[in-house]
Amino acid sequence: MLSRRQFLSVAAASAGALLVSPRIAFAHVATERRFVFVIQRGAADGLNIVVPYADPAYASLRGPLAIDASNAPHLDGTFALHPALAQIAKLYAQREALFVHAVASPYRDRSHFDGQNVLETGGTSPYQTKDGWLNRLAAQLPATRETAIAFAFAPTVPMALRGPASVTSYAPSGLPQAPDDLLARVSQLYEQDAQLRPLWESAMAARGLAGDAGARQDPASLGKLAASFLARDDGPRIAMIETGGWDTHSAQNARLANQLKALDAMLAALCDGMGPAWSKTTVLVATEFGRTAAANGTGGTDHGTGSVAMVLGGSVQGGRVIADWPGLAPHQLYQSRDLRPTTSLDALIAGTASESLGLDPERTAAALFGRTIAGRPVTGVVRA
Repeated sequence: MLSRRQFLSVAAASAGALLVSPRIAFAHVATERRFVFVIQRGAADGLNIVVPYADPAYASLRGPLAIDASNAPHLDGTFALHPALAQIAKLYAQREALFVHAVASPYRDRSHFDGQNVLETGGTSPYQTKDGWLNRLAAQLPATRETAIAFAFAPTVPMALRGPASVTSYAPSGLPQAPDDLLARVSQLYEQDAQLRPLWESAMAARGLAGDAGARQDPASLGKLAASFLARDDGPRIAMIETGGWDTHSAQNARLANQLKALDAMLAALCDGMGPAWSKTTVLVATEFGRTAAANGTGGTDHGTGSVAMVLGGSVQGGRVIADWPGLAPHQLYQSRDLRPTTSLDALIAGTASESLGLDPERTAAALFGRTIAGRPVTGVVRA
């Protein structure tokens, strides 16, 4: 037989709420701007996402994996966009998207877990730092009451959002929706329970905010779900969305195309769902490291170094690719195998996050990374 606490956990999951904070109320902060971080777990292949079709070594390195630039939207005279990113291509044409190529965190080995830890904590080596840079960013925003101003669309709070600043999370459940009669009875059951009533009320509040999107887990529904929270006047100002499945050691062409279609659908739904708030929104998409410049023997690529980051939103000064391009000739590759990083991902994060939220870039860089990052914060990404 289920205990009261076990039953509450099952019922709350059925309602679609997986929360790590007993409150769903959001802080009133002195900004209407939103900043969203989307992580691509698994090391996304930047060379086939934003394709350096004009580099003479690209086609020979990639062989059958090379993207046909004649079928891909040209971003400029050097780069083209993977054809699966049709909606992001439209944002680029509207000058609401830009790409930063040959970018990487300070991490230079090839472990997913270690690379993600460095990316999310903002440290220089794995497990050196115990909280996340996104939590430290949340702490830079003054709130008028002590409630969460940052939100993760994930089953648990990711490392990037862990720390002393108040945050919470929500994820749609794969379980069938619980009937309203059952939920009403559980509400009555816990009405007098001082410890469990706030948890249940928080779960019900999240279920109501999620609306129809809360019961589905497809990419478009996730984008709609995120927008339903972020578009609120009293909604979170900082959010994180997790995506996985970017580790393409084999059968990369089909797998990467599917991954990018899903990302494209999610971001398009987020854009549409934000309404007027999209004009004050910045979305940064990044991965822990890139993939090898050359294809491997199984129709894929292996763990690499440099990759590409995307910045999208109505506030973005888009329509361009930012790249100090290192080249793909053998002597230009990092360790003779990877795209050489020429831009610090930390510097991009510091500049983009600060401009997105109207903060000072240098002070934000110091707060987020606690050290001198490689190069000054990348600024001029977001309109003032």
